[in-house]
Amino acid sequence: MDTGTHLVIGLGLAGLAYVDPVVASNGAVSTAVLIGTVVGSQAPDADTLLRLKDNATYIKNHRGASHSLPALLIWTALISGFLWLFFGNLPMTHVVMWVFIAVAFHVFTDLFNTYGTQAIRPFSERWVAWNIIHIFDPFIFTSHVLAIFLWSFHLVRPEVLFPILYGAIAVYYIWRSCYHYLLESRIYKRDLAYEPGDRYIFIPTVHLYQWQVLKKKETGSFVLGEYRNRRLKWVDCVTCADHPAVEASKSHPDIASFLYFSSYACADVREHAWGYEVRWVDVRYRHRKQYPFVAMLLMDAQYKPIDSYVGWLSHSRLEKKLRLDLY
Repeated sequence: MDTGTHLVIGLGLAGLAYVDPVVASNGAVSTAVLIGTVVGSQAPDADTLLRLKDNATYIKNHRGASHSLPALLIWTALISGFLWLFFGNLPMTHVVMWVFIAVAFHVFTDLFNTYGTQAIRPFSERWVAWNIIHIFDPFIFTSHVLAIFLWSFHLVRPEVLFPILYGAIAVYYIWRSCYHYLLESRIYKRDLAYEPGDRYIFIPTVHLYQWQVLKKKETGSFVLGEYRNRRLKWVDCVTCADHPAVEASKSHPDIASFLYFSSYACADVREHAWGYEVRWVDVRYRHRKQYPFVAMLLMDAQYKPIDSYVGWLSHSRLEKKLRLDLY
């Protein structure tokens, strides 16, 4: 989820904590839990600081080790330890429990997005992305904001309000998961161009009933489309280049980081007088007829790197970023 949604979820979990009599009966404990759930709901994304090093390191590691199984315990211990030092005498069993819930809920919600996490490390470094909930979901965000408003003005008791909120959100997640499964498993019946071996991936948007559709062909090419109003419309086809420059680019650290993260990468090669331009795109992220999540490498005629870029960028900004005066 986005940072704003994680923040309101942290506040919402602090309200939910009032179902715990130990939290509800002591102001110091409820304050400590509030701090713990808010910080815990943000902590796994501390790896965003890797941007300060470079984009390749950030892309390779964001939502990786910081969202792993050991990290759940580490974040909980660090945050709970800070609260114990700051507040002194606290019922730590209860505080630790609510901090852990906040950290674990952060990782759990990220599993439903397209970006995904490495939540099953150290057992596997596989990226888990269920493509069910958009990174910003209006229902989840606005329902939390409304509940926090009602709680802040003492219009509804938190021990009544927040169990209802999270019960509704649980139903929402179950409904979205079932709906997503039904769409993916039956879409081939609506695709007039279906061929055996085609794989379909439904990618959520901010609209409940609108999805981006990705069809992966057995040939390795991709077909991109939209599903809205119960209609499937194909809008683009991406064919991956087969060229020695593509293979050579894979050994570059920036490209390797991009490929480590994305299982839906496709390369295009352009030849120039000075060498080759290899552009990798993640075909899951199509926006305004472009693929803004890119990894690009310029190489000379002997496949030696000249310049590179990896990250989110528009075409015009990409040209400014790289030394394209070589043209």
